[in-house]
Amino acid sequence: MMNRKSKKNVAAKAEPEDYKTALHGLQIELVKLQRHLIKNNLRILIIFEGRDASGKDGVIKRITEYLSPRDTRVVALAKPSDRDTHSWYFQRYVAELPATGEMVLMNRSWYNRAGVEKVMGFCTKAEHEEFMGSVLPFERLLVNSGTQVFKYYLDITKPEQKRRLEERRADPLKQWKVSPIDKTALRHWDEYTTARNEMFARTHSDDLPWHVVRADDKKLARLNVIRDLMSRVECPDKDKHLAQPDPGIVFDYDERHLESGSVAP
Repeated sequence: MMNRKSKKNVAAKAEPEDYKTALHGLQIELVKLQRHLIKNNLRILIIFEGRDASGKDGVIKRITEYLSPRDTRVVALAKPSDRDTHSWYFQRYVAELPATGEMVLMNRSWYNRAGVEKVMGFCTKAEHEEFMGSVLPFERLLVNSGTQVFKYYLDITKPEQKRRLEERRADPLKQWKVSPIDKTALRHWDEYTTARNEMFARTHSDDLPWHVVRADDKKLARLNVIRDLMSRVECPDKDKHLAQPDPGIVFDYDERHLESGSVAP
């Protein structure tokens, strides 16, 4: 008879293999999807937002791992230059938008103005307000011109963020991820929560929804973001994607989720 310790060991060994098998199958579907995107001259823009250490890099890496680098771009812009600060706010992002046949994934986007810039005082109240009023019309211009836009917010709890940030600082292979902003993330937790909730309330709409991802479990988050994305992309001859996301992991924003605690307070 297998004792309790042995059962735990088997479970620990089986879980990564199940994850790898599921991920491999989804990545095959993503490659099929990309062929269809290129064939049909479609444009895909995927925006990833979330707190520091919420797992954006990991999700993006698993999506793009086997896709064509000529037709897939990851955009992670550095802080604005002096010229950027004196230009139309969206200008530097416009240059990164997808052409036909391309998929662009933004690791943070223009929504920096709704989060980091607001909390850290990198923009004025007037600049923040102007952004909040113009972002949905801007995104609708993209949609009306044929770009499919998907907005994902990776949500983690405060204890999990603390654990990941400590792990990041201790790992010599992750030193490139450590930034001055990281050091203040936990101290400004409540301010980021307020900014996030305002962003959801003012920039979520039926035609441009925020898809919230419960990301304390990185592996479940990765698998379900891919499943959700595959289920949403409009493609004339895409193979029917039968794997649906877990609605407890990925769901469209609703104010009730704040009240229920489905979104981290």
